[in-house]
Amino acid sequence: GDLNRRSVTLAEALKPAGYRSYVTGKWHVTPGQGADKLKDQHNWPLQRGFDRYYGTIHGAGSYWDPSSLVKDNTLITAANDPDYQPAEYYYTDAIAHHAVKFIGDHARDYGAAKGADKKPFLLYVPFTAAHWPMHARASDIAKYRGRYEAGYTAIRAARWAKQKQLGVVDASWGLAPQIGDWEKVADKQFEARCMEVYAAMLTVMDEGVGRIVAELKRTGQFGNTVICYLQDNGACAELNGRNGPATARAAQPSLPPMAKDDQQFSSTPKQTRDGFPVRAGYGTLPGPADTYIAYGREWANVSNTPFREYKHWVHEGGISTPLIVHWPAGIAPARRGQLESQPAHLIDLMATCVDLSGATYPTDFVGEKIQPMEGVSLRPALGGKSLARGQPIIWEHEGNRAVRDGQWKLVSKHPTGWELYDITADRTEQHDLAAKFPDRVKPMSAAYDAWAQRAGARPWPLNGDATGKAGKKKSE
Repeated sequence: GDLNRRSVTLAEALKPAGYRSYVTGKWHVTPGQGADKLKDQHNWPLQRGFDRYYGTIHGAGSYWDPSSLVKDNTLITAANDPDYQPAEYYYTDAIAHHAVKFIGDHARDYGAAKGADKKPFLLYVPFTAAHWPMHARASDIAKYRGRYEAGYTAIRAARWAKQKQLGVVDASWGLAPQIGDWEKVADKQFEARCMEVYAAMLTVMDEGVGRIVAELKRTGQFGNTVICYLQDNGACAELNGRNGPATARAAQPSLPPMAKDDQQFSSTPKQTRDGFPVRAGYGTLPGPADTYIAYGREWANVSNTPFREYKHWVHEGGISTPLIVHWPAGIAPARRGQLESQPAHLIDLMATCVDLSGATYPTDFVGEKIQPMEGVSLRPALGGKSLARGQPIIWEHEGNRAVRDGQWKLVSKHPTGWELYDITADRTEQHDLAAKFPDRVKPMSAAYDAWAQRAGARPWPLNGDATGKAGKKKSE
């Protein structure tokens, strides 16, 4: 899909309040897979309010040689960037490096020492980790060797126990059904390796977050910077690279090496820069640059403990993620480390940023009428107060629909009908109450219909009816 002009980005909303805005990492909200699509830059970050950008315009690709890599408005490669040539390029490190650079540059150019030129800043850091492909350095993978050999059941049970200990789940919910039987796994070394690489990828991201925090402290901005850390969806069950037989690495490169300026445009590259074909297939051990493997449905089920379903669907396993907020200057000491159970949604981040920055959300922008915000500021929740949300949280993803209204959740897995759950008692969505409470389903489904028309989530799919049965074209 492509960003529309009926809404504004965080950067566009905060710029009138005096903010400088930066982004490092995945953009993926405008077409970008292919040389022809990358010619159109009208929705690239700098054209949507950001002042600096380093990252990938489309959604996924090699961590060793990312495709559609951009610095500001210039298409580059990891090999030809004159300003960043580490001993070993790894995209997660590059994202963190440029985030740190933007913080430092901002403090130098617009910090307290600049007096009247002092400006606040917004920094958006969309890491790609741990999105497939499973790529990591051998030294980072080695830290987790043997950690996952116990298999799905044991790892899932350990996570469930820790969640109960931390108080982030209610034991009465129970676990959603397990997917996969470790005893029947054909290649346990391969499956364990997938999770080892996944863990290594997260470790490098954690280290990158640590470097960002260290730079905020170095520049004296840590105490008054609001840090919001979250994932954008539940674990991914996609099977990229896991079909077909394993592929052995060739002894020598069999393809012409790529020049420094040669671009990788596809999210699935055909070769490494030094000429090795990219390998896939069940049993191909992931990690190196010449592999392209996802960690699979069974490990996604473990990652989503204790919930149902995965990224793409809107049951809790597809959408539930913790939001960790850190703000020493704005969160009272008594609230630090506390859990807050009020549900929130990604749309609330815009409302929160507008609130905390003192910005005014526009009704018109660059000649277009702007749709009103749907979210609410999370500031009250940071102080332990009610969000006083005036309407249900409603969302849709590729035909999968949901409504959250207090303790109740109405949810549909496309193209099936509505299910109803009491999330307070049954957040793992084991007991569908739709048939028992039709009088609750009716107003909640009507609320969804009204929202879908207002927000542009209908019609779906394009040229089809609401169920998708008549669809001619897949939704973007």
